Amino acid sequence: MSRLRRLRAVALIPALLSASFASLARVDEANAKEDRETIVRNDRERVLATGYWIYNDLDAAYEQARQTGKPILVVLRCLPCEECVKLDDDLVESDPELKRLLDQYVRVRVVGTNGLDLNVFQYDTDQSFAVFMLNADKTIYGRFGTRSHRTEWLGDVSLEGMAAALRESLKLHNAYPANRESLAGKTGVPLEFASPEKYPTLTDRPDHLDYSGQVAKSCIHCHQIGEARRDYYWQKGQSIPEEVLHPYPHPKSIGLVLDARFPARVKSVAKDSAAAKAGFQAGDDLLSINSQPLVSMADVQWALNQIPAEGAQVDIQTKRGDQTRAVTLSLPDGWRRWDDPSWRVSSWMMRRIAGGGMRLLPLDESERQKLDLRSPMALRVANVGKYGLHATAHKAGVRVDDILIEYDGQSDLIREADVFDHVNEKRRPGDRVQMKFLRNGRERTAEIPIQK
Repeated sequence: MSRLRRLRAVALIPALLSASFASLARVDEANAKEDRETIVRNDRERVLATGYWIYNDLDAAYEQARQTGKPILVVLRCLPCEECVKLDDDLVESDPELKRLLDQYVRVRVVGTNGLDLNVFQYDTDQSFAVFMLNADKTIYGRFGTRSHRTEWLGDVSLEGMAAALRESLKLHNAYPANRESLAGKTGVPLEFASPEKYPTLTDRPDHLDYSGQVAKSCIHCHQIGEARRDYYWQKGQSIPEEVLHPYPHPKSIGLVLDARFPARVKSVAKDSAAAKAGFQAGDDLLSINSQPLVSMADVQWALNQIPAEGAQVDIQTKRGDQTRAVTLSLPDGWRRWDDPSWRVSSWMMRRIAGGGMRLLPLDESERQKLDLRSPMALRVANVGKYGLHATAHKAGVRVDDILIEYDGQSDLIREADVFDHVNEKRRPGDRVQMKFLRNGRERTAEIPIQK
């Protein structure tokens, strides 16, 4: 990929969310030192001054859309989470085609999820950036914005992909309401609560951003919604539903590598994967999943997220060359566990619950050979917390670079996520688990409690 294309892809998020589509200025040292309170307040002042975006007011967007007949573009952006959007310091000119498309929408920027209607806006809350294209009656045309790494977006989004999603959503809008039935699945079933602040762990937050006080502290961050959902079940002594513990499987988990420049075009297919067995080939365009039209990779994730953990036969319409064809994708029980959730912010919660604050990474084959490891389980302690409940493992004697070879009598937990799944299925808060480690070639043991 050329240097220019890499810059265009990496620069997508700030380009979308700037108050206007003028050139992105270089991030200077003074801005880098801004605290969260200043960032949130400055963003509001800057955006309101331009008038290009409606700011934190979905009702105003619905009303304007009813009056103009335009579709709505909602950008959800968790402002302080800058580590999730690594800005490229090079100056990047805004994309004229993207600007032309955005002009055809009622545009609204939402920088906090307080009071957000979760019956409408359901998305992967481990993102700090999500886009919805919808009708004034709240019918969703599509979603945009995904990632499969904590800090890297390249391969998951691009300016071309954003423009394609906007174009496809405009087509759906122009065909509405004749296509209403095919769009019904883009709205999910109601969640446990209608808005984030109604979850038990978030009841101390207001239903709006408090600009009269400490606005940054009043904000409910995107990832806190997912954490609140998990807490809702775990605090009641229940297992976390697999659909909640393993949300929004990435297409790569079923063997589909999609080209971020297109709505849903296959770039490559992993050998022996579910996608390969279904007959997908590079160059195929995914048109719909279970009758839902697709405008982006995020739409593919949304459709996959509707498939239960027990598996299912999934109907997919594809286009190969000039031919449209039907493909059946077979997903077995447990298929959601194929995805690796270790990059997700919500894994931090599970590291506290199951690992006492450890972050675990699998050893590669060369490391295993060097240590002459025969146990299938070999997870290196990459980090261990030292404060609060995340210091539990450290207090039990665990140190960075210890190699975990057995957990709660199990030596076949290959990934950190497997430890999470084991605890979710077999243990409850207050239970204690024994662990075996290798340190400098010598075996050591430690015991930690499973936490709330």
